Amino acid sequence: VITGLLAACAQQPAMVTSPSRQAALEPARKTVARHRAPAVSEKQTAGTKDAAYGLASFYSYDPHTASGEKFNKHELTAAHRTLPFGTRLRVTDVATGRSVTVRVNDRGPFVPGRVVDVSASAAETLGITGKGVAKVKLDVVEAK
Repeated sequence: VITGLLAACAQQPAMVTSPSRQAALEPARKTVARHRAPAVSEKQTAGTKDAAYGLASFYSYDPHTASGEKFNKHELTAAHRTLPFGTRLRVTDVATGRSVTVRVNDRGPFVPGRVVDVSASAAETLGITGKGVAKVKLDVVEAK
């Protein structure tokens, strides 16, 4: 009897034709998005022809920045994962062509697919406050 119970536990669940039920029965797998926007690499500096594309988001309150500055939502600043603090970065909304030059003073964003977080003031200039996120082009204007 015990052998029969153990054998039953070792069997894999029966496959179901319904996709939603099948997904629930299959073990979780790590997947990679096919069209992930590339992040800006540290190799991209002022004067290069290459630009980076990805999603930009914005934030309006965080009392401290990674650079030690006090955050001011009225300044044209941004958070980037790797660019040095003080780097000037032109952020262009690819859908509208609107752009703004920001100064990197914080780290982030830490959401997959996003390449930059801009201050609320920069987001207003880009016209993305209503959308929350936008596909953007990043160009380093002045490297530090």
